[in-house]
Amino acid sequence: MFGDCGLGLPSFGRHRRLRDGSNEADREPVLLVSGIGGSILNSRQKKNGSLLRVWVRILFSNYEFKKCLWSIYNKKTGYTETLNPDIDVVVPEDDYGLYAIDILDPSWWVKLLHITDVYHFHEMIEMLIDCGYKKGTTLFGYGYDFRQSNRIDKAMDGLKMKLKTAYKASGGQKVNVISHSMGGLLVQCFMYLHKDVFAKYVNKWITIATPFQGAPGCINDSLLTGLQFIYGFKSFFFVSRWTMHQLLVECPSIYEMLPNPAFKWKEQPMIQVWRKYTEGDESVKLEVYKLLESFDLFRGALRDNELTYNGKSVALPFNLSILKWAAGTRQMLDNAKLPDSVDFYNIYGISYDTPHTVCYGSEESPIVDLPEICHTMPEYSYVDGDGTAESAEADGFNAKARVGVKGEHRALLKNEIVFKLIKNWLGLTQPSQQSAHFQKKVKVVNVFPELILAKES
Repeated sequence: MFGDCGLGLPSFGRHRRLRDGSNEADREPVLLVSGIGGSILNSRQKKNGSLLRVWVRILFSNYEFKKCLWSIYNKKTGYTETLNPDIDVVVPEDDYGLYAIDILDPSWWVKLLHITDVYHFHEMIEMLIDCGYKKGTTLFGYGYDFRQSNRIDKAMDGLKMKLKTAYKASGGQKVNVISHSMGGLLVQCFMYLHKDVFAKYVNKWITIATPFQGAPGCINDSLLTGLQFIYGFKSFFFVSRWTMHQLLVECPSIYEMLPNPAFKWKEQPMIQVWRKYTEGDESVKLEVYKLLESFDLFRGALRDNELTYNGKSVALPFNLSILKWAAGTRQMLDNAKLPDSVDFYNIYGISYDTPHTVCYGSEESPIVDLPEICHTMPEYSYVDGDGTAESAEADGFNAKARVGVKGEHRALLKNEIVFKLIKNWLGLTQPSQQSAHFQKKVKVVNVFPELILAKES
């Protein structure tokens, strides 16, 4: 599928000579950075060091998730810590960091049945290898504990080490970073906190589907009812929406993707609630909560939220400590500056209904008490985007190109047009070498000095 990389070469052999006269070992190093839910997480027993994959797994997923990943935020340290005192949650470093972001449930039977719902960077990794990249020399991955803040020390130190490793392993060549979704926010935080290091080691930054200003509908609903990664029949074998919700309420990364109130949204995102105040009063009112007002709604709806763990009740209300921390993260994101030496490219998804305004209850079946919202399926009002994020275009940087591609949030990682763009930006092809098929599918619909929009026709 990806064998010739647009260069007319077969995909077999080692250290082959490429058409441009270079050797595959001469490729500038690439570092792939995953987003939320995009890294394998293992539980490690503190006593004996034994490992068990707890995210992602298909079989027994809900059970292992509750046992190992349910967590609570420690405002003293800024970290979300598992409720299970006998384990640590770790990200595997196998295969130069690529294993953790490749196939998120690498069980033999998942591969045999080809359950692509958990194939994450897999196709992109294969494409890059076919284009002459070599694991551990010019191709690396960075997975991290996505429960944590995007600016937490452990994540920042890990990214710094990964950049240094890729730089040295490739013989002192600067790194081309490709990030997906929330991984772009993590890179942005790193760029703010370690701008000199970023400028020293990074050549190009290509970001895909990053919610730069937040993801209003999805994140607002995640805090109130949870998040679902897999739909349809397969969802019965995966983590339930409610189980996921009980984790997300304690995750700084989720609060850091709340919609930015300072951003000039085309349509102001909001939460709506059809409300009846007393059983005896038949009047129903549609309450509207705008961005800052929504925090009061979160507090009211989550005031009684709790889970039971090892026979004990653990209160999980809307976490104001995390909200304060996330506000600090938002300041960093708003003030991050792209170094002049780094070329920035942005791919964002278009043509998919993307949740924007969320509504709970209805005129016929209103909400009486706010905590009922947490057990109510929402109705969405949609805008155009990738099905998850609409603000991926709004990075605020001096971009070499911004390209809108028809594609769903996760599916962009295996999109043919995305691959063609990446190859071009990495210098693997020239625009004149692009196939007629690609030229036909992509067209420029609007051009400004700093903005290129393209879409599939």
